[in-house]
Amino acid sequence: MKKQVCASVFLLVCVLSLVTLSVEAGTCNLSGKIRGKKPPPGQCNRENDSDCCKQGKLYNIYRCSPQVTSRTKATLTLNSFEKNGDGGAPSECDNQYHSDDTPVVALSTGWYNKGSRCLNYINIFGNGRTVKAKVVDECDSTMGCDSDHDYQPPCANNIVDASKAVWKALGVPESDWGGLDIYWSDA
Repeated sequence: MKKQVCASVFLLVCVLSLVTLSVEAGTCNLSGKIRGKKPPPGQCNRENDSDCCKQGKLYNIYRCSPQVTSRTKATLTLNSFEKNGDGGAPSECDNQYHSDDTPVVALSTGWYNKGSRCLNYINIFGNGRTVKAKVVDECDSTMGCDSDHDYQPPCANNIVDASKAVWKALGVPESDWGGLDIYWSDA
C-alpha cells in the first residue's frame, strides 16, 4: 500500500511539473539589469518625450518577448527613424534612415528575432483601426544607456516602436501619442 501511495505522489508531481513547464514555455522572464549612466551634455535626444538614462538607476533587460500569435498584445510607442531623430543610428535592417511619414516600426529584441522579421510587414490593430508597417529596426531590450542607443534605457520586451505615420494611420490624436495598448500580427 505504501508503495502505491509513493508511486501516485511521484506521478502527480511529474504531471504538475510538466504542466508548469508547458505554461512557462510561453512566458518571457527578466534576463537581468543594467546600471544607467548619465548621458554626456546634449547627447540624449528628448524628441517624442524619450527617456534619458539616469545615473545609477537599474534598468530591466530581456532577451525574449512574449509568444507571437495572430493577436500579439503589445505597447505601441513613438519613435523617429529620421536622421538626428530620437531613434539614434540608422535602422538595423537596412542601415538607412526612414521618413516619419512612412509606416515603419522597431520590435523588441525577442520579436525582432535576430533580424528574421527585417523588411517584412506586420499588421497593427489599435484605436479601432488597422495599419500595415514595415519592420526596419530592433527596439533593443538587452542594452541601452550608451551612445549606440542614444542614451535611452532598454526597451521593454513587448514594444512596437512606431513612426508618426503609424500613429496617424491609427487615427490617434497627436496629444495621445506615446503609449497605446495594441495587438499586432505578421502580415
